[in-house]
Amino acid sequence: MTLTKLMKGSALSALAIAMAATALPAQAEAAAASEQQSKREREDRQYQRRSDRRGERRSERRQERRSERPQEQRSERRQERRSERREDRRSDRRQERRDAVREIRRDYRAEDRTERRVDRRAERRADDRRADRRAERRIEERRADRRAERRAEERRSERRTDRRAERRYEERRADRRAERRYEERRADRRAERRYEERRADRRAERRWRERSVRDRAARSTLERRSRYWDGRRWHNYDRWDRYRWRDNHRYDWYRYRHAHRSIFRLGRYYAPYRDYRYRRLEIGFRIGSLFFGSRYWINDPWRYRLPEVYGPYRWVRYYDDVLLVDIYSGEVVDVIYDFFW
Repeated sequence: MTLTKLMKGSALSALAIAMAATALPAQAEAAAASEQQSKREREDRQYQRRSDRRGERRSERRQERRSERPQEQRSERRQERRSERREDRRSDRRQERRDAVREIRRDYRAEDRTERRVDRRAERRADDRRADRRAERRIEERRADRRAERRAEERRSERRTDRRAERRYEERRADRRAERRYEERRADRRAERRYEERRADRRAERRWRERSVRDRAARSTLERRSRYWDGRRWHNYDRWDRYRWRDNHRYDWYRYRHAHRSIFRLGRYYAPYRDYRYRRLEIGFRIGSLFFGSRYWINDPWRYRLPEVYGPYRWVRYYDDVLLVDIYSGEVVDVIYDFFW
């Protein structure tokens, strides 16, 4: 009876442990399974010892019964057989229960393993998806940052271009203002020069008129003094012989210029009037006093192989021409065209 009670208690405890193991979580199942395995091993050992003791007792009883009466032995044998059969049946039932519990445990373990594998796979997939999402988010963030940087660079470039355009516009405005100021100054200078030239012309006209009046008044005296003494003889300077000096070899300026070209290269001629242009003058033409001023005089005519002049006559440069002018009346007495280079 004690053995049957122990077997029942062990089976029930095993079933209770199995039922409890199914309710435990995945982490406590491993510890519970190891404890159950150790308990099973202990129970198996106890059961084996008990079965050994029972076999010894049975063998002792059989020997004792052999010595007793044959009827009693038969009855005892029958009872023993019945008890053995019952014990065998009980042991078979226990073994079947154990096998069922083991199968249940194996099924539970396999299910737990599969569930764990599925859970692990699901967790891995979830982790992979999370990682992919994180990577995608990082990529999107980087793209957004790059787009923001590009937009910022574009805005900066636009601002730079706008600033450059503004600077160019301001520079153009400043240049236009400077040009306007310069043009205004030039116009003012031109107006001043024109005003000064007009004043000078008016002064020259006044002087010319005064001189003409004086000349008219002094013609009588000039006619009286129409001759002058050079130390040897009297000369009449009212008449200029423009043919006789050209026949003289001492005044062959053309050949002399061919040999001494640098002397006849005086440079640019600046007219007394700003907008005045060259005009071919002839003998008998009267010019203004500004054209035969002292700065246009040729004070060393001998250097250019020109004859010496006397009285009111002066050699005057007029562009590349040479004029012999009566400074009292402004009349051109003699002309040499293309004299200078």
